[in-house]
Amino acid sequence: MYRKLFFILIFFLTGNLLQAENEEPEFLFSCQPYLQQLSDTEVTIVWGTNKDAVSWVEIAPDDSRNFYAAERPKFFDTNFGRKKIGTLHKIHITGLSPATKYRYRIYSKEVTRKEHRDVRYGRVIANNIHKGKPYVFSTLNPDKREIHFAVVNDIHENIGRYAKLFHAVDSASLDFMLLNGDMVNKMDSVEQMYRGFINTSSELFAKSLPFYMVRGNHETRGNCSEEYINLFPSPTQQPYYSFAYGPVCFIVLDGGEDKPDSDIEYNDLADFDKYRTEQVEWLKKVVVSEEYKKAAVHIVLIHVPPFGKTWHGILEVQSKFIPVLNEADVHLMLSGHIHRHEYYASGQSVCKFPLLINSNRHILDVKVADREIYIDMIDEKGIVEKQFTFSTDK
Repeated sequence: MYRKLFFILIFFLTGNLLQAENEEPEFLFSCQPYLQQLSDTEVTIVWGTNKDAVSWVEIAPDDSRNFYAAERPKFFDTNFGRKKIGTLHKIHITGLSPATKYRYRIYSKEVTRKEHRDVRYGRVIANNIHKGKPYVFSTLNPDKREIHFAVVNDIHENIGRYAKLFHAVDSASLDFMLLNGDMVNKMDSVEQMYRGFINTSSELFAKSLPFYMVRGNHETRGNCSEEYINLFPSPTQQPYYSFAYGPVCFIVLDGGEDKPDSDIEYNDLADFDKYRTEQVEWLKKVVVSEEYKKAAVHIVLIHVPPFGKTWHGILEVQSKFIPVLNEADVHLMLSGHIHRHEYYASGQSVCKFPLLINSNRHILDVKVADREIYIDMIDEKGIVEKQFTFSTDK
């Protein structure tokens, strides 16, 4: 009898294990939406799914009508006229009105088979707007003369610290966040990037407020580093770019790695010296552009600072970027990388402009108004440890 019961038990357990192995995981969002490259007429919305899907966004004005009152315009993730299939979804929306609040809903439709003419679909998932509320964002007001943003860097996947720093500022009045590099230890996979800080960003603010990403040297590392520009799209389709927000023109530079290209740590894959040289040619064009010249305030962001240790990356930033920037009426440079606070007034370093290096335990709360830059350096407990004021008037 016991022998019979033993074989029944073995049969039952084996059957359950085989069933579990054959069961497909549920089709889900693996990353909640986050806003990128918001302007007065455009926005890019990015999210992830755990299986291949076709995705789109529905947009509605934020008026008194229910989201279900009408068929809403659909914007698809497309490439050369075809809807894209994948797990990373990046919807670029154009034709929006300036200074306007919009509601949006994201959709993903699972693709279970793709064989030439035989494409089959599974479930459709979307954020719930029946029991919940649609997500919202506001396009930029081009006449806005005062802006408020915050800067963090060198989080290295410490999402607890990241959340504490974010809550230390008056987030209700923020226009956007700036993430100044090394938000992760390395880019091993897209899913690791979601866990490392993107999902936390979405939970805290990024469904409604954009963040602008500055690539740190740790984001150049890992098996997934080539996905950087897909996760964080830019107008140049490079990690370096510029953008205008209110009275400020921001230049985002990529300092690359901090050691020589031949260093053993890079496995003979680094070519950053040439990359930085090419970036300089782009930079020369930016500082003479109409967008840059008409801005009242010029702020440069780069993860690797141009001053401090005589490491190769720092010396490259010094020799290649600073000669251009020193002649470009820069009002402030913000950096990170060294995990501690340092400040150099104009002329105290190789820069003819102020250089503020933020630590990995502080958030910079930045307001720009009346051609003045006001910065509070705040710790995780919400204590303002230092304050800075920079005038752009000569």
